[in-house]
Amino acid sequence: MANGDLNQLELWAGSLLAKLSASGRKALTRLIGRDLRQSQAQRIAAQKEPDGTPYTARKAPSKNLRGKRGSIRRGKTTMFAKIRTARWLKINADINGVEVGFGGRAARIARVHQEGLEDKPSSGAREVRYARRQLLGFSPADREMVRNHILDHLKS
Repeated sequence: MANGDLNQLELWAGSLLAKLSASGRKALTRLIGRDLRQSQAQRIAAQKEPDGTPYTARKAPSKNLRGKRGSIRRGKTTMFAKIRTARWLKINADINGVEVGFGGRAARIARVHQEGLEDKPSSGAREVRYARRQLLGFSPADREMVRNHILDHLKS
C-alpha cells in the first residue's frame, strides 16, 4: 500500500474521529482492529498479497520427505499456518489508533518474509534469502471496511 493512500485515509478519518468521545474512539478502534486482524489472517491463509496476487511459491524440497513407513502423512501444508492465529497476530487499540502486527518470535519470521531478507531456517543451516511475501498490508477491501466502520459508528 502506498503511504499516500494511508495518509489520505488518516486525514479523512482524523477530523471525523476527533469529534467522538474517548470511549467511542476506543470502541471503534477495537472493532476495526478485530476485523483487520480477521481479514489479514484470511488473506494469509489464502496466500495472497494485499493486491490479490498469489505469494511466491515455496522452493521444492530437495530430499525425500515421505516419512517412515506407517507414519501418519499430512496433506498439503500451507505457509504461515500458526503465525496467523490470534496468539501471534496481535491487536493494539487505544483512543489514538489501532495496530495489527505480530508479536514475539513470530515478528522476526514475519519481518523476514515481509521484506524478503536472509535468515537461517535452523540453527545449523546456512543462510537463505526468502522471497518477499507481504503478510500485512491494506487491500482495497480493508480500506473500504475501515471507511464503512467509521461511517456506521458516526451514524449511531
